[in-house]
Order: sequence, then structure tokens, then C-alpha cells
Amino acid sequence: MAEAAVTPAALLADAPWVRARIDGAAKLYGSAVPEVIGTIWWYSLSSVLVAPTMESLAAGGEVLDPSLDAVELDLGPDGRFLGSRSTRALSGPLGPALGAALNTAITTIAEVTGARPRALGAIATDSIANRLLWASAPQLAADVVASTGLGLPAPRYVTVGRVQAVKRASCCLIYEVGNPKCVSCPRQTPEDRDARLRRALGG
Repeated sequence: MAEAAVTPAALLADAPWVRARIDGAAKLYGSAVPEVIGTIWWYSLSSVLVAPTMESLAAGGEVLDPSLDAVELDLGPDGRFLGSRSTRALSGPLGPALGAALNTAITTIAEVTGARPRALGAIATDSIANRLLWASAPQLAADVVASTGLGLPAPRYVTVGRVQAVKRASCCLIYEVGNPKCVSCPRQTPEDRDARLRRALGG
């Protein structure tokens, strides 16, 4: 079995490289317009990209640098991003560094695919909110998102029974390639979303 390739996140500033990766993603997700494939691709990638910094922030120790030139991505043989790491500690404020990294990636993806930057930014908000929730620090999400300076939507959470979940601001568009809508998809009625979350989370 082929191993994941260590890939510099700085390549997210390279439009031809991003275009090639998104073209490859079409083999995973099926035929759709570039805007849809790019959005699905970013939905998966953004969570991996912010993980090292959000997890280190939640741990309360040394915060890892989210800058693209500090982050390495593990690119699987099928084109999926399997993990990531930051190679250095953050030396300045978190917000500008995180904002610059997200803005570069979002700008490149929007340029390549025609996806709306605002929609891609909402996905980034939800990725940050989810990573901090999984790391048991959802209380940090609002300040982190606001500090990026990108005008991203504020992160939101909802309690389902006794379990907390992200109340998503974004849609990954996975249903556009023939898959069911995600359990937490905002493009369903609140009643349907609540019922599906309760079934999924045991609430």
C-alpha cells in the first residue's frame, strides 16, 4: 500500500498545483462543475489544515504556527489529505497568521474553480469550530475566528441532548455529486437536521 506524500501547504498558493489536485478530486467525487468539486475539496482540506494549530491552542501550551510555509500536509495516493503538522511554534499573534493562511488558500481555490470566497470562508469557520470542539475547547472558537480579520461568519454550536455539535454556517455541496446531505447540513429544515443529529449523536 502506497504511503502518504508529505506535501508543503505553501503549494496552496500555486494555482496550477491546486487545479491539478481539484481535477484529481473529480475522480473521487464524480462529475460536477469545478465550483462544486472545489468546495468539497476545501471542506475536507480546511479541517486538516487548521488541525495542528487548533489542537495545540486547545491544549494550552505552545501554539503551533498555522502559516502555510510552516505546515506540511499528508497527501494520500487517492488525493485525500490524511493529516498535517506544523513544523514550528507561533512567534506572533495567532489571528493574522491564521487569516493569511486561510485567505491565500481560499483566494487560490476561488480563482481556480469559481467558488465564492464567502462560501469557502464559512467552511473555514466550521472547520475551526469543529476542531476546537473535538479538542474540548469550543469556547475559544469565536475569538479565533474573529481574530483572522477575514470577516468570516461567527462559529455557532447547538446542544443535541447532552452532546454539543457545530451549527454549521457552510455547505460542502456533497449532495451535488449524488451523495446524501451531511447530517448537520444547513440546507435542510431545522427539524430534519435536529432529528438526524439526535439519531447520529444519541441525543
